[in-house]
Amino acid sequence: MNPYHGLVAQYARLARESQFYSQGKFPPAFRPAFAADAPKALFFAPHPDDETIIGGLALRLMREARMKVINVAVTQGSKKERQSERLSELRKACDYIGFELITTGVNGLEGVNRQTRERDTKQWASNVNIILDILEANKPRVIFFPHEHDWNSTHIGTHFLVMDALAKLPAEFKCFLVETEYWGQMTQPNLMAEISPTDLSDLICATTFHVGEVNRNPFHLLMPAWMMDNVRRGSELVGGQGEAAPHFTFAALYRLRQWRKGKVNEVLTHGRNLPSTVNASELFR
Repeated sequence: MNPYHGLVAQYARLARESQFYSQGKFPPAFRPAFAADAPKALFFAPHPDDETIIGGLALRLMREARMKVINVAVTQGSKKERQSERLSELRKACDYIGFELITTGVNGLEGVNRQTRERDTKQWASNVNIILDILEANKPRVIFFPHEHDWNSTHIGTHFLVMDALAKLPAEFKCFLVETEYWGQMTQPNLMAEISPTDLSDLICATTFHVGEVNRNPFHLLMPAWMMDNVRRGSELVGGQGEAAPHFTFAALYRLRQWRKGKVNEVLTHGRNLPSTVNASELFR
């Protein structure tokens, strides 16, 4: 018998069966105790559910480096009739995974896209100032936000929103920048972070609390396959063309840099693979 027929059949069987798994009904996942002065990581999520779908490294920082991860709900989605419900789902997801939560308004920010940035400077400036206030109040060591080509208009808008807020901070402000990808792949990621089966399972469970979204599109069920494909891509995009792949099953790709003296600075001289056996704090010393 060809073993690969069995392999694919197992994948297909699990994909079918998992459609009937429970959603949003799990006790809180493990979270560590934090020191009173624990450093902070801000995760600027374009939409509710991004914090768990693309937050693999953020979860590692919370669990391994004992950083406080704070999800910033930049928007609550584009459908006004769903915004309050999406916020409720987001609170439950963050409670499950252990992230704190900051909202940007009763219904989140509106007009987070390049069109607003170019054509409605008043609204854009108001949005930037809200993000600026959050940065100043929290003084994060690390911030997560989408890269500039992440396809979805709100993901791209969030990138420029955060960058414009950073540009307004005093010159002495510095933090690490971790750019994320989901809808649009980065052409030059420089970091591949292994995501352990335990962490991935918890991210999937957290994503199920976004019940309305996963019923529309089962993002949570596709996360293992996506993270396996990240290993395929990252092995050469991060490790180098023709290099041997690390022994990761699941991974997330990022671009790690630093904001210092009012501009973006490189911190890695070559791509880096971060196995789950190495504490994620090593990246941010």
